[in-house]
Amino acid sequence: MLEALRTANRLSNSELYEWQFFAPNSEPVASNSGIMIPTNPLLDARDLDILIICAPADAHKFDDRTTLTLLKRFDDQGVNLGTASFGSFILARAGLLDHCRSTVHWEHIQVFKEFYPHLDVAFTLYEIGERRFTCSGGTAAMDMMLNLIQNRHSRVLAQEISQYFHHDRIRTDIDLQQMASRLDLVVSAPKLIDVINLMESNIETPLPLRGVAKQCNLSLRQMERLFHKHRGLTPGQFYLNLRLSHARQLLLNTNRSIIEISIATGFPSTSYFSACFRKFFGSSPRNYRAQIADDQRS
Repeated sequence: MLEALRTANRLSNSELYEWQFFAPNSEPVASNSGIMIPTNPLLDARDLDILIICAPADAHKFDDRTTLTLLKRFDDQGVNLGTASFGSFILARAGLLDHCRSTVHWEHIQVFKEFYPHLDVAFTLYEIGERRFTCSGGTAAMDMMLNLIQNRHSRVLAQEISQYFHHDRIRTDIDLQQMASRLDLVVSAPKLIDVINLMESNIETPLPLRGVAKQCNLSLRQMERLFHKHRGLTPGQFYLNLRLSHARQLLLNTNRSIIEISIATGFPSTSYFSACFRKFFGSSPRNYRAQIADDQRS
């Protein structure tokens, strides 16, 4: 994000942007790579045009009431609010994504939907609204900032920045996140991407496989052949694996009970859910959650 702004200043030969780092308190913040970033207290922020929230993967646990109140105050003052990846959890917790479309990294989209089922969540790289913008993180942050620079200044400047970073094109807000589980299908089996997307959108109430095939303009046999060729699984096995992976995310990132998680992932009974989970992950849901918690404490 900052590299796009820094380079906008450099290529335009003017101070189009300046920035500061804030945190809930005045303590330095460590990046995921261990770099310590000096900060100012968010309470001292004045005359902001844009505030972008950067947060780690456990942002869903963030509940600092003072910070959430400050975010609402900034919104009342007309500050544009944005996020990088997991920061979307914090804006959502503050109730500031209620009337706009938003996104987050694909790995946490299902958990995001579980926490905030009323929100309009997209699988796009980023979303830019009237006074909100969210992105899925990674290189999508560069694309989003280039679009913001283009909207505020010029397309020529945004393209120059993109070229400076050997960025082959400025991706738009309708480009979808290329989830790791399907990158290889873009050329070889694009129809299978439609099938997987449909399955992922129907976790709590799984669709009949014939219905999935029909909605994707495939016969059941065609869908079975595609899964066998490109995933080495039957459609039913793949769908089950998706639901179990989603259950694992809920176990690790929420306090929901085993019963609630089994319902949220479309299992008719807790016993069946536990048996499937044990077969897939080698441990019961309860033991798996306890083991991860012990590992994190140690």
